[in-house]
Amino acid sequence: MIPPRWPWDNGSRGMFWLEPLVEVEINGERLAFGPVGEDDVASLFDANFILGKPHPLFLGKTEEIPFLKNQERLTFARIGVTDPRSLDDYLSHEGYVGLKHALSMTQEQIVQQVTESGLRGRGGAAFPTGIKWNTVLTTQATQKYIVCNADEGDSGTFSDRMVMEDDPFMLIEGMTIAGLAVGATKGYIYVRSEYPHAIAALNDAITTAEAAGYLGKNLCSSNKAFELEVRVGAGSYVCGEETALLESIEGKRGIVRAKPPLPAIAGLFGKPTVINNVISLATVPIILARGADFYRDYGMGRSRGTLPIQLAGNIRQGGLVEKAFGVTLREMLYDFGGGTLSGKPIRAVQVGGPLGAYLPESQFDTPLDYEAFLALGGTLGHGGIVVFDDSVNMLKQARYAMEFCAVESCGKCTPCRIGSTRGKEALDKVIAGEDREQQIHLVRDLCDLMLNGSLCAMGGMTPYPVLSAMDHFPEDFGIRHTSGKNSSAKEAA
Repeated sequence: MIPPRWPWDNGSRGMFWLEPLVEVEINGERLAFGPVGEDDVASLFDANFILGKPHPLFLGKTEEIPFLKNQERLTFARIGVTDPRSLDDYLSHEGYVGLKHALSMTQEQIVQQVTESGLRGRGGAAFPTGIKWNTVLTTQATQKYIVCNADEGDSGTFSDRMVMEDDPFMLIEGMTIAGLAVGATKGYIYVRSEYPHAIAALNDAITTAEAAGYLGKNLCSSNKAFELEVRVGAGSYVCGEETALLESIEGKRGIVRAKPPLPAIAGLFGKPTVINNVISLATVPIILARGADFYRDYGMGRSRGTLPIQLAGNIRQGGLVEKAFGVTLREMLYDFGGGTLSGKPIRAVQVGGPLGAYLPESQFDTPLDYEAFLALGGTLGHGGIVVFDDSVNMLKQARYAMEFCAVESCGKCTPCRIGSTRGKEALDKVIAGEDREQQIHLVRDLCDLMLNGSLCAMGGMTPYPVLSAMDHFPEDFGIRHTSGKNSSAKEAA
């Protein structure tokens, strides 16, 4: 059951190890106290903390806390600062400036701004957003759709949830701009059922935006229309794949579609459809508000702008960090994360969700950049980083990856459905010490089949964690070395 709304809702700054965090605004500056427990409340009032008086939990100015100060907050600038359900609060913090600019532009100009910004999909594939939008724009149809993939199912990820719960108007604005850009008049936000607070926040914000004229049949008195609806998923991981998601919205079983046709040409209900992740769409308003050049000035190489990085697992300072592309993995783990919570050395890091590669300490100086991770046989994915100390058994982690795929596969293609099941069985035999060398050879053959023969990334990326675990941590598999042709996800990529 969702609790009733308080008179003032607030979001999280993303500094989870300091939460609950209490902030007091004095003379325009916000002072922080935390982490605050139930037993600390009385002493805070006794110390007159609302006037900024000293207390053992006093952290100083919120913006000066190193974890927050050293970030580049663009998409997450409002989160933790404003009341998520207050439209007035949103408007007073640059809200709907991007939409107003978009309303004065042609469709082609809007798409050009997004293209020139260098924004790429933040859901995993990193496909250029502007190219996708342009495909939908130039495809003739009587009806087009905008679909937001908010089925955030990757382990260690929570940035989508923070946006939806803590700044829902930003996502709504981004989707509305996308609709104007490509000529779509209807949008859907596909949210996983495990996010009841996000669902409630979105529905409330949609109602508020409609009443204020920011959604509906006459956007800001422009005679242009865009309507939005929340659809709730049923808990399937594979519905994070764009075509399975479309099937689910249409009321069908979430099974991956064969491509072509691409969803941009024949997507939802057979119509041209823009499908973007929450962060991709939520970043659009600042691009339209401040211009493509402003956003493109952040980042490195072909990875422009910022990425919300989520630190989870065995990490001392877990939370969300928004940084420009180019910061190294080591900086994230130690400068922001503070090392492991257990105090033991970090042995492995999985980046990009349950289908991401495991990286050893020798690769921690890799910059967070799409191409840099691809060169390692990995992926940045949704920006989730899960940390493991030296007590982890990488053979069991590889086995988990195969089991995860076997459980979550939609079952449509044989390499994914059967390959993952046989892979789990083979790794069970390795764990039991049965014919270890032959079983490891079998796992590599299965990984090659899944990489090259699966219909979607569910089966196609499951080998990433398996092969990286075998290649970087062979001692856990009882093997001395793993060299050989096409033996790694790096070579397959």
